[in-house]
Amino acid sequence: MAGPSEADWAAAVAAVRDLPEDPEVLLICHVNPDGDALGSMLGFGLGLRRLGIRRLQATFPGPPEVPEPLRGLPGAELLVPADRVYPAPDLMICFDAASESRLGELLGRLDTAGTSVVLDHHASNTRFGAVHVVDPAAAATSVVAEELLDRLGVPLDAAIAECFYVALATDTGSFRFAATTPAVHLMAARLLATGIDPGVISRRIFDTRPFGAVRLYGDVLGRARLEPASAAGLGLVWTYATLDDLTRHDQRPYVLEPLIDSVRCAAEADVSCVVKQIAPGEWAVSMRSKGRVDVSRVAVALGGGGHRFAAGFTGRGTADEVVDRIREQLDGAVISDDSEGCRPSGRA
Repeated sequence: MAGPSEADWAAAVAAVRDLPEDPEVLLICHVNPDGDALGSMLGFGLGLRRLGIRRLQATFPGPPEVPEPLRGLPGAELLVPADRVYPAPDLMICFDAASESRLGELLGRLDTAGTSVVLDHHASNTRFGAVHVVDPAAAATSVVAEELLDRLGVPLDAAIAECFYVALATDTGSFRFAATTPAVHLMAARLLATGIDPGVISRRIFDTRPFGAVRLYGDVLGRARLEPASAAGLGLVWTYATLDDLTRHDQRPYVLEPLIDSVRCAAEADVSCVVKQIAPGEWAVSMRSKGRVDVSRVAVALGGGGHRFAAGFTGRGTADEVVDRIREQLDGAVISDDSEGCRPSGRA
């Protein structure tokens, strides 16, 4: 998929500039929001505030629970529960959602909104909505959001920059993944120039977890399984976490999000997977690839989406049944030409 054209950018700018007086604007990111989804949405929302837009809501489908490390983000006051959003906003903007399915119960707002803009960086984006600014070459959706704010004439301030920095840092793995291009560092420099403190932000986002989460990780990693023959011999490593695990350690589901980073470091497997129970018979699946397997092909085939190196979907049945379906798709997702290199990116 090619990146956004000048016509795409112009349409997105016009969608904001041509709003009626005192408009209602609704910002939506995907279910189970991560740092890029929330950071891009809230940072952009703060930018719209600087344009004088006051009737502005930000939300996401599902329970209105923000992961603890992200609760301190500027702009959190814009968040409202999904059941309290404008029924027919003048403008709806979607962030970091590759498909309509990621909007959950908020999907109907695409029909009632005056117009809709999709800001994203997933190559698997299905081009839902009216205006598309989708750049698969961008390291994070915040890259797209920052450029649109710039085209709207909104300068960066510390609050906007902190949101975008969290988004950029989380989707580049603290600037460790190969998606970390010179352009990424230049953007980070612009954000840091506003005076934000990267040390404080990084400790809050990456290095602070409850002790119960440490114990929980021990249990879940202890049941990890390595399957060297899967993915045409490139290997699969996977594990699962249940609702009982969370209850036993008195933890919230968000603490499981970084677990995939501990699983994917197994040297014997190109593909890693964590299957997280979210309801009886329902699982949120996160997948990563070191580059030889396009996990977005697996996720799309199973109703989700993502990138070649990071993808996810919602599975149903038992954990073993969900992983069986993943295995069935892996051989067909192997990439013979690895010229793009191994560059895991993002959180599904």
